[in-house]
Parts: sequence; C-alpha cells; structure tokens
Amino acid sequence: MIANCTALILAGGESRRMGQDKANLMLGEQTLLQRVSAIVQPLFSETLVSVRAPRADCDLIQVCDNPAHAGPLAGLAAGLEGAKTAWIFAVACDMPFITSQLIEYISEFRKDYDAVVPVVESFPQPMAAFYATRCLGVLHEILSGNGKKSPRTLLDKLNVRYVNEAELQAADLRSFFDLDTPEDMSIAVNIADTNTKW
Repeated sequence: MIANCTALILAGGESRRMGQDKANLMLGEQTLLQRVSAIVQPLFSETLVSVRAPRADCDLIQVCDNPAHAGPLAGLAAGLEGAKTAWIFAVACDMPFITSQLIEYISEFRKDYDAVVPVVESFPQPMAAFYATRCLGVLHEILSGNGKKSPRTLLDKLNVRYVNEAELQAADLRSFFDLDTPEDMSIAVNIADTNTKW
C-alpha cells in the first residue's frame, strides 16, 4: 500500500481519435477501465475515477470534471479536489499495461516535490504520474487563465522530479503505451494475447 496517496483514473476524455468511449473498450475479459482499476486498487487506500458525467457501469467513487473546462487538466483538478490524501497517482484509463511495480517504484521519489513524472524517449508521461494535492492552486490558475491548458503547462510551473529511463531500470516500458486509435487497440490486443515484449 502506497502511503498518503489516492489513485485517480482519468476516464473523462472524448476519445475522438478512437471513435468510441475508450473506457468501455474490451481487452481480454475486462474493459480498459476495469483493467486499470484492478491494477491500482490494491496499491491505494482509495481509488477515484474522473468522468465528464456519472457512469452507471462504474462502482468506484466518481468525480465529475468541471463542465467549464476540458481535457486532462479538468480531470486532474477534479481528482485533486476529491482526494483526502496529500498525494494522488493519476493514470489514464487507456494505459492498460501500467504495472504495480512501476507505480511503487516511482512513488519513492515523491519527497519534497510537487510531482513525480516518468520520462520515456525524452517525453514526460504526465498521465502516469504522482501529484501533490497542493498543486491544486496552480492548476486552478492555469484553468482560469487565457494561456495554454495542457499538462506540460502545469509541469512547467511545478517543482517536478522527472524519472528518466535509466532510473526506470528494468521497468516494462509497455506501461506507457496508451491507446488513442483503433490501430493502437489492435496492437494492445496482440500484446495482451501474446504477452509480447513491446
């Protein structure tokens, strides 16, 4: 169990490129949302799901995005507002290969930072990262401002501990494979069926 931290599964995206609700897509015998929740629930005292509107098919605690905002920052804000702990671990519902080993490993870097974010192939992975709930003020400033409302904008304003690939050691980098298109879904099915190293 990771101390003083709540899991937040982001499931409020519009799934435009996929063409249908990603959270309900089946991978094996589970939906993507069920698969990710099964991975994170044993690690945290509470698991929240960020949604645009309540989901009848989800029995976890749901937090609704502010309708005035859109995108992953809206979901992150809803999760930070709903968490009763000092930290959250945010993960997108379309990352079905995230591993408990990776989550536990990067949790050790939290210390005095505002966020802990893995970096893979030089790209930060803000949708598989830890955020201190004290980040909420900065996040509200971004959402209410006129600038770009992206995860990168948020990270630029925080004291972030980036965890690079060398530090990730033998972590399975499939953890960071996210499903945006039907083609990605086909790759995921192949990985799940064959347990192929990706």
